[in-house]
Amino acid sequence: MEWETVIGLEIHVQLLTKSKIFSAASTAYGAQPNTQACDVSIALPGVLPVMNREAARLAVRFGLGIGAHINKRSIFTRKNYFYPDLPKGYQISQFEVPIVGKGKIEIETGNGCKVIGITRAHLEEDAGKSLHQDFHDMTGIDLNRAGIPLLEIVSEPDLRSAAEAVAYLRKIHSLVRYLDISDGNMQEGSFRCDANVSMRPRGQTELGTRAELKNINSFRFVEKAIEFEIDRQTDILEDGGEIVQETRLYDSDKNETRSIRSKEEAHDYRYFPDPDLPEMILDDDFIDQIRKQLPELPDARKSRLEREYHLSSIDAAHLTNDRDTADYFENVCSQTSADSKTVANWILGELSAALNCSAMEIGDSPVDSIRMANLLDRINDDTISGKIAKQVLTLLWESEKSVDQVIDENSLKQITNTGAIEAIVDNILQENSAQVDQYKAGNQKIFGFFVGQVMKQSGGKANPKQVNDLLRNKLD
Repeated sequence: MEWETVIGLEIHVQLLTKSKIFSAASTAYGAQPNTQACDVSIALPGVLPVMNREAARLAVRFGLGIGAHINKRSIFTRKNYFYPDLPKGYQISQFEVPIVGKGKIEIETGNGCKVIGITRAHLEEDAGKSLHQDFHDMTGIDLNRAGIPLLEIVSEPDLRSAAEAVAYLRKIHSLVRYLDISDGNMQEGSFRCDANVSMRPRGQTELGTRAELKNINSFRFVEKAIEFEIDRQTDILEDGGEIVQETRLYDSDKNETRSIRSKEEAHDYRYFPDPDLPEMILDDDFIDQIRKQLPELPDARKSRLEREYHLSSIDAAHLTNDRDTADYFENVCSQTSADSKTVANWILGELSAALNCSAMEIGDSPVDSIRMANLLDRINDDTISGKIAKQVLTLLWESEKSVDQVIDENSLKQITNTGAIEAIVDNILQENSAQVDQYKAGNQKIFGFFVGQVMKQSGGKANPKQVNDLLRNKLD
């Protein structure tokens, strides 16, 4: 039988607020355990939650960014379950009436564009964190994270492969960073994903039994976890078995998922309106002010870069995946005589490689947009070649000197004196008469040998175009 994969994602986005969603406790990352667990976080008797206005503003900002319906009236509910990192015994969340209703985004797939529906995005508080290391077969509880404001973004079951799921996840990740509602740091838990995966016979409309994969914190692991789960469920179904609805954990070391508990249904949580929090009412002015402050979003910026800078769709997509990268590109373009395609190639090529090696984001690049623009100018005016420019970039990475200082201090200026280059060419041809005879006998491929020898003797400083022209004139 041919099976169809059905995937829905629940993405938990930590909102960029200075205080928690229902208290004034700090949300700063990295504090000592339990130093930011306030009386509301640990549920002391008699304490009352107070809604954080900024969390509501950021949620609305996301909703407007995806063209979703904004509910002017939304309700907070208690989601009841018992776990050591949840002192109250319930989580304050939204259920029937969330702040953000239906919306959609478009992703790029191998078969073109695809629209993915978003069911809802609701506000909730985060739970604490269980710590398993260094406790000698016991578990420690850190409640610093308890009460951190989250926006849970729930997709429709519109995704049909692990690749589509990752494309959707990346699109949401890019969007929340563009909107400045989250830093999206997956290593710190600011952007987490649960994946609901099920299989059904192709052509069937009814959904199959799903397994939920919990708290996956990297794009690569999301893809690998879903691929494993697809294979696991397919094998069970092909053998005549039945899928059990459950929550599973992905083990990246073993590249497998394993069951941790049966999957709860909504009624298991016994949702009911939180009696300590009134309905949240948003007025038109509040929403309109947020709408006016929306930045240019990734899709619009991609189209503009293609149009204004004559970039390919692929280059524009890579540049606009990250807001800082797009800003860097436009800043360089505004300060250099190099064409926009050259700028894009250097940012997506050499600069990205250097950042990856240093495990850095482009916003922290040691080579800012001004020095990158100056570097490209020196290529453009033939002061240095593209090959030497790569060496200059390495030197710039390690110092705060200007491009011209680095070039001068390391004697990296390109040789453009025709007489000097011609002397090197004549010497190479004289020393390699056998290869000259081979070329004249029709072996055109050996031309690269002569170019390489000239560049080697010039220390890589001879102007490549002049080298090629002089060799052609003397050999042809």
